[in-house]
Amino acid sequence: MDEHPTPILETRALSVVYGGLVAVDRISLAVRPGEIYGLLGPNGAGKTTLLNTIAGAGRATSGEILFRGRSIGGWRPDRRARAGIARTFQITRPFEDLSVEENVMVGALTRFGRLDEMRSAVRDIVDRVGLSHKRGASAGDLSTGQRKRLELARALATSPSVLLMDEVTGGVDQPSIPGLIDLVAALRESGVTVILIEHNMRVIVELCDRVMFLDNGCRVGEGTPQEVMSLPAVVELYLGKGGGHA
Repeated sequence: MDEHPTPILETRALSVVYGGLVAVDRISLAVRPGEIYGLLGPNGAGKTTLLNTIAGAGRATSGEILFRGRSIGGWRPDRRARAGIARTFQITRPFEDLSVEENVMVGALTRFGRLDEMRSAVRDIVDRVGLSHKRGASAGDLSTGQRKRLELARALATSPSVLLMDEVTGGVDQPSIPGLIDLVAALRESGVTVILIEHNMRVIVELCDRVMFLDNGCRVGEGTPQEVMSLPAVVELYLGKGGGHA
């Protein structure tokens, strides 16, 4: 097995500037196929801005984004999604008047030409994320943990090869967290590459192969979770401010 496979997604000296504010400052990362890669840092560090820019929801001021070796900086978000880049959001926004299954169908619309194929695939995805018992329930009636699962199901319906996840366990009750960890771990087994933002250190340690720590838009360190969290600058910036909660 190749120990250093060609990255599936890269950013090269990527910067995002809003007026006089440098939100992302020359960030370069290279994520390998099948990897779970974490983004860490305090609030305002630039993590979500970086994820938005990769997804196409924000525009880079300078630098490059490459997907499978191809520059995608000029691509619209829908083109990136069709190419295989999907994302979930920290604050879930399902179509509350639609059922769980109908919400997932929205994500699958661009992937299937036949309705029967789409329905079958959607049923499989709903089962996969553990919502089969809520298949016909209104999305507006779901708990926060169930909404997170629905958000993941909608993203998976686009058949992504790279999934960008913002705050996987944010706002979720503690008993629901192990199930979400298992769900994300299963994505790797199915061949999906994951880039995630997460503040819960248990989640980071259990899931991530590598992480990058950001502060004020700048890269502070990169490596395994244990390597990065032991860096003096990270200890001072992160663990010293609330014990790991940003």
